[in-house]
Amino acid sequence: MDLSNILRPDAVRTVSTLTSKKRLFMELGDIAGAVYDLPAGDTVQALLERESLGPTGVGKGIALPHARLNGLDEVAGIFLRIEKPLEFDAIDRQPVDLVFALFAPADSGVDHLKALALVSRTLRDASVCAKLRANGDPATLHAVLTEAPASEAA
Repeated sequence: MDLSNILRPDAVRTVSTLTSKKRLFMELGDIAGAVYDLPAGDTVQALLERESLGPTGVGKGIALPHARLNGLDEVAGIFLRIEKPLEFDAIDRQPVDLVFALFAPADSGVDHLKALALVSRTLRDASVCAKLRANGDPATLHAVLTEAPASEAA
């Protein structure tokens, strides 16, 4: 599995500011609708339901919201770089500025977990995160993510 198979270039964005976690999920729902033809409302609801089980803010300014959805054939991702970090209830209580959302088919087995592990490994690399934070261009962000060394490990 490789991040270039999960993350389409048009699913990478920089946003200036978001006012809440719910607004972030609404933004992710809008992008999922535009890029992957997923119903925005269902996407937002699935993210909120997953988040109610425990925060997906993993620390160091990174959040990995994820959900399983009907109508999806393969794991799909969205990456957002937020210019003004957002309070997210992360485990280290730090605001989030890098968000990689994953969506998997409702009946997906280990592929969802493999994708989550791949994204987690990639964003655990401090040099990758530094490059992501230093760039605002979506094409550059996509290149940084898909060329990261961890994407070869899965």
